[in-house]
Amino acid sequence: MSKRAYKFRFNPTADQKVILAQTFGCCRFVYNWGLSTRKAASREQGESLYYNDLAAMLPALKHHYPWLADVSSVPLQQALRHLDRAFVNFFEGRAEYPTFKKKQHEQSATYASNAFKWDGKTLTLAKMDAPLNIHWHRALPKGAQPSSVTVSKDCTNRYFVSILVEEDITPLPVVPHRVGLDLGIKSMVALSTGESVGNPRYFAKDEKKLAKAQRRHARKKKGSKNRKKARLKVAKIHARISDRRRDYQHKLSTRIVHENQVICVESLAVKNMVKNHSLAKAISDVGWGEFVRQLEYKAAWYGRTLVKIDQWYPSSKTCHACKHVLDSLSLDIREWVCPACGTAHDRDTNAALNILAEGLSAAACGGSVRPVRAKARRATPVEAGTSHP
Repeated sequence: MSKRAYKFRFNPTADQKVILAQTFGCCRFVYNWGLSTRKAASREQGESLYYNDLAAMLPALKHHYPWLADVSSVPLQQALRHLDRAFVNFFEGRAEYPTFKKKQHEQSATYASNAFKWDGKTLTLAKMDAPLNIHWHRALPKGAQPSSVTVSKDCTNRYFVSILVEEDITPLPVVPHRVGLDLGIKSMVALSTGESVGNPRYFAKDEKKLAKAQRRHARKKKGSKNRKKARLKVAKIHARISDRRRDYQHKLSTRIVHENQVICVESLAVKNMVKNHSLAKAISDVGWGEFVRQLEYKAAWYGRTLVKIDQWYPSSKTCHACKHVLDSLSLDIREWVCPACGTAHDRDTNAALNILAEGLSAAACGGSVRPVRAKARRATPVEAGTSHP
C-alpha cells in the first residue's frame, strides 16, 4: 500500500470562505508563534523544543487568545507538526531554516481524520455545515478512506483540497527498454534513444507580460485597493506559468516511466547551478528538480528503477564507443569527433548514452571503479548538468 494524494479544486460558499479565512489565519499565527518560541528557547535558554512541548503550551495560548477557539483545534496541532517537520528537514540538510508565514503567500490547513466527514461522495470539514463543492475531475480509488485532508488557497484566490489516501498501486508490466536522460536548457531532455524533447520556456514566453504587470504593481500606493488588484494580476501570471510547466513535466515524466524499465539521470545540484547569473533564469524556468522528483516517486509507484549517477561524471566529453575522455569540451561545441576511434557524436545524445551506461554499471555493481573512471577527468562545474545553450 502506498500513500497518494489527490488534489481537486473547489468553490467554497460565502460562509465557508469566512471559516477557511479564520482557519488559515489561526494556523499561520500558531506556526509563527511556535517558530518564535523555539528560536527564543534556543537563543536564551539553550533548550530545544519539539512538537510535544509546543502542543502542551497550546491550551494556554488559546486562553490568552480566545479567538483561536473559533476554529477546529486539529489544524492548529497539525501546524505545529509541520513546524516540527520543517526543523527536521533543516537539520537533515533537505531544506533551509524555517521562516515565518505571511498573509500574502499561499495559505493551507491540514485536517486529520477526526476533523472531517467523508461518506464516499462528499467531504465536510469541521465547523462547517455543508460539504465542499469539489470539482471531481477524476474519481478516488474505490473504497478509499482519506487519512488526512489539506485545504489550501493560492495567491490567485483559488481553493484546492488535497485528499491523502492509501492505495494499492499496481506495478506496470515489465518492459525491456532502458534509457539515459541528459537534462539541458535548449532541449529539456535528451534521451539515449536519440530523441530530444524540447523546452517550452513558459517563463520566457510570459516574461514581458509579467514585467509589465510588476511595473504597474510597483507604481500603486502601498495599502491601496488598486495595489491589491495589481498584485493579483502578477500572481495570476505566475500561476499560469507554474501550472503549464507542471502539466508538461507530469506528462513527460509519466511517458518516460511507462515506456522504460530502467531510467538513468544525473544527480544535479540545482541550488548551486542557479548561482551562475547567466543561466539562473533559464535553469529555474526548465525545472529540473521537480522533473526528477516526479520521475522518482512515479518509478517507485510503478515498479521502475531510477538510477542517479554522480553529477561530476564527465558524460559530455566521454566517447560512448571507446570511452576516450577529452581534455576539455566547451559548451558551444554541439558535435564532435572522437580522436581515438573517429566516431562522430552529437553532444547531448552521447551524454545520454554515457549516463545510461554509467547508471547501469552503478545499479549492477554499486558504482565500483571501472577502467574508464580511473582515467576520466571530473566534469567542470558548468558542465555538470549540461546547459545545451
